[in-house]
Amino acid sequence: MMDPHLIALVLFLLIATLYSSVGHAGASGYLAVMALLSFAPETIRPTVLVLNIAVAGIASWRYVRAGLFDAKVFWPLALIALPMACLGGALRLPAQAFKLVAGVFLLASAVLMAWRALSPPREVEARPMPRWTAALIGLPTGLLSGIIGVGGGIFLSPILIAGRWAQVRHVSGIAAMFIFVNSVAGLIGQYSAELVLEPFLPWWLLAVVAGGLVGSQLGATRFGARAILFCLFLVLLTAGLKMLFAS
Repeated sequence: MMDPHLIALVLFLLIATLYSSVGHAGASGYLAVMALLSFAPETIRPTVLVLNIAVAGIASWRYVRAGLFDAKVFWPLALIALPMACLGGALRLPAQAFKLVAGVFLLASAVLMAWRALSPPREVEARPMPRWTAALIGLPTGLLSGIIGVGGGIFLSPILIAGRWAQVRHVSGIAAMFIFVNSVAGLIGQYSAELVLEPFLPWWLLAVVAGGLVGSQLGATRFGARAILFCLFLVLLTAGLKMLFAS
């Protein structure tokens, strides 16, 4: 049987390429792969965050350079989410509780992935986001990011599009930077508690960096977007159900 670390290597490369092409770092994908391959729960959170930081950093740099970023939308969200992500990262969930929360997260991510595949966004005029709305979005998204070990972009993107709080062409850049800072904060929180990383992590990092460079360069091309998003939906759905049954 093939080594699960090598299987993860190939899948991480693919996930980083696909997710970074729409401003995401791939945390839900990495989480799904590690869940399906039965890696230890205590290594999943920090490992996913490290991979997330690498890909989100590349994507953020690409999108900011291309002018596809809106600081006025980003900062109110980030300043509220950052301390919550750090707090969530410091929390130590029992293995069964982590599987339950992660399973629900993956199923919700699958639903959002399907929504994105079936409802391609149309460019509309953006409207200002009220501060109380930024708090309502940033607080739970930041906390969940730290607890699960993700960046929260998979929730932020559809919220920004549905609320018309950012132009569609800026959403990927905002989401990428939001994922980057939340992942860093979550990792700091976990470091303050206890950090357990997979020994194969350096090789996985090389794979996701390569995927992030390719995917972020593709940017808004979205080659075969619906078919790709549907495949990701099936992966997230399967991993979510496995996590829930394991809990």
